[in-house]
Amino acid sequence: MLRRVLTVAVAAATLAACSATNGQAPRGERVVTLVTHDSFVVKPELLDAFKAETGITVKTLASGDAGAMTNKLVLTKGNPIGDVAFGVDSTFASRALKEGVFAEYASGEASKGAQRYQLDPPNRLHAVDVGDVCVNIDVAALGADAPKTYADLADPKFKNKLVVEDPATSSPGLAFLLGTVAEFGESGWQDYWTKLKANGVKVVSGWEEAYTQDFSGSSGKGPRPIVVSYASSPSAEIGDDGNPRTKALLDTCYRQVEYAGVLEGAKNPEDARKVVDFLLGEKFQADVPGQMYVYPSREGVALPAAWTKAAPLPEKARTLPASQVDANRERWVQQWRALVQG
Repeated sequence: MLRRVLTVAVAAATLAACSATNGQAPRGERVVTLVTHDSFVVKPELLDAFKAETGITVKTLASGDAGAMTNKLVLTKGNPIGDVAFGVDSTFASRALKEGVFAEYASGEASKGAQRYQLDPPNRLHAVDVGDVCVNIDVAALGADAPKTYADLADPKFKNKLVVEDPATSSPGLAFLLGTVAEFGESGWQDYWTKLKANGVKVVSGWEEAYTQDFSGSSGKGPRPIVVSYASSPSAEIGDDGNPRTKALLDTCYRQVEYAGVLEGAKNPEDARKVVDFLLGEKFQADVPGQMYVYPSREGVALPAAWTKAAPLPEKARTLPASQVDANRERWVQQWRALVQG
């Protein structure tokens, strides 16, 4: 997704296990097509249990990262490619809402925590998970002399140590750009990026390349000890001593929420609503951290034990109003491109 190489192998296994649902459905079978980003993962047994309870077969349709999926949903809104979509995130949600991609539906499960991230009164989108984008560091490589804030990253002592994702092609890259806009304002973010460029920031196309090839704290053992990743990423980097080898800088986080909703014009809207309820329900929400390395939107869901120490949810992640992001996103990306890559 855009996001986590840790989910790729599991996703492939899950899709293979669910292949029986991806073919032509038998006559009379109730099928809901769930459009997702490429990093969506769910245990097959959860889908089997849902089918046993409701009679509904969930057919997943992976459609690229969050940005690519949103574009596809907008382009096909007159003839939707599915019944439900999951994975439109807070950086692209305003566009999907403005284009009328999603239908109104107020899920009864949304009052269990998802309401904290509600975007529009008609409840067209429901928050499924939270995956804050933060700068991560290789603890051993930097030791006590590590950055803590956005401003620290421009310090010459961290020259040629930071790798980030392109905001034009990567969801975490866009979230990091938005975080710098939120931190430095319209009048200051370009000056900040000028300093990062002078300090040797490396830009790559996506998260997988940045984290697994350039970052020194991952399995790829790259040359750079600072990377844009997720608040939850250190939970996957626990050493033999039980301590995380990496750390998220919680003063550099931008809140990224992923949403699900019934698609306008869905062929099976009634059953689609049940799938949205399932995504917000306790069983699926409890599975979210271990499968997709994000935080569930539902309150009261226990996180894996390692997360308490390695991946606490940031208390004060930066945000920008959805309307501001929608009005300025393309302009900011173009300005960034001219400044950093021009």
